[in-house]
Amino acid sequence: MAYIGGMTADPTYPHLDDAALAALSPETLAVAAGRPERGPDSPVNPSIVLSSTFVGLGGIDQTARGYARFSNPTWEPFEDAVGKLEGAPLPALLFSSGMGAVAAAMSLVPVGGVLVAPRHSYSGTLGLAQLKAERGELDLLEVDIEDTSATVAALDGADVLWVESPTNPMMEVADLPALVAAAKARGVLVVVDNTFSTPLGQKPLAVGADVVVHSATKYLAGHSDVLLGLAVTANETLRARLHQHRTLHGAIAGPVEAWLGLRGLRTLALRVERSQATAGELARRLAEHPAVTRVRYPGLPTDPGHERAAAQFEGFGSIVSIELATAQAADAFVGRLALWLPATSLGGVESTIERRRRHAAEPLSVPEGLVRLSVGIEHADDLWADLKQALDAGL
Repeated sequence: MAYIGGMTADPTYPHLDDAALAALSPETLAVAAGRPERGPDSPVNPSIVLSSTFVGLGGIDQTARGYARFSNPTWEPFEDAVGKLEGAPLPALLFSSGMGAVAAAMSLVPVGGVLVAPRHSYSGTLGLAQLKAERGELDLLEVDIEDTSATVAALDGADVLWVESPTNPMMEVADLPALVAAAKARGVLVVVDNTFSTPLGQKPLAVGADVVVHSATKYLAGHSDVLLGLAVTANETLRARLHQHRTLHGAIAGPVEAWLGLRGLRTLALRVERSQATAGELARRLAEHPAVTRVRYPGLPTDPGHERAAAQFEGFGSIVSIELATAQAADAFVGRLALWLPATSLGGVESTIERRRRHAAEPLSVPEGLVRLSVGIEHADDLWADLKQALDAGL
């Protein structure tokens, strides 16, 4: 299947080859990559292919498509675009959910091997790692990812280092280049969950990470209407292992979801630009409110992760975590909001909010009164007015 970046059926229609695409800014690449061939009356967007079976004798380790659990032509434009956005020479791999991608990447830990992961990670990631540890499939070492020295020390004898930066929901920022260098010196694979930052904020493969995973349900698709995950690597052997895991475990995306994910990707730059600008403004206002005891947002100069974030990120993201005095105060605050949606996901066009410790799986080190805000694309003043009235009512 040919997309822009390959050969075109009609040479009279100019096209962007891979080198030309690589020279584009990420904002343009999100729009231009993964397009169909150009030709007379050709569609601007890829088509949805609703077929479980394809003519031929293809299989899991063959080049022909064969069966839709191995590949699907509707996945491929999205995989192509995200691979290019992350700076990989290979297409990404699309999964049925972020956890599908996480599970595939975690399968790279050998049986009985050691996984080093942040103590504050997405609860689903930690839950899977803890379950594998309970079953004796791996040894799990949980670390404070902000503490570079302690994390590096934990890498001795490890097999895989898992990184979130910023972490969910504590917004801790890792020294990713230093951790990758230390891991490489010890032969440790590095997996980075890049969901919060997106490829517009950071490109972990560029500093030597081996695999990047995304919950594409969040920013990449961006409209709270699909469950999707992605894994990206520049290593053909690792990609083959991830592809085999996807095929044999069946964590495949539907073609309609894949098409919606690519459609959402086209506006990624605009959505992130708007939401992170608003997040920065809200973080500043929240830091001044007497009902808020702490704000974690790497864009604030007072944030512990600000210096690292300024050096590593292109933008500080759209997630803000705040702490209120108690769980009861936090629940009452969320309950008074009318514009913000009380919901567990993030990265959509709408602003969502939740007290994270309401989830039983959330680490006990997350404060009871911590509230995570996912800032959408609404007007900053409208969002602040809703937050302020809810905070004021609790004083």
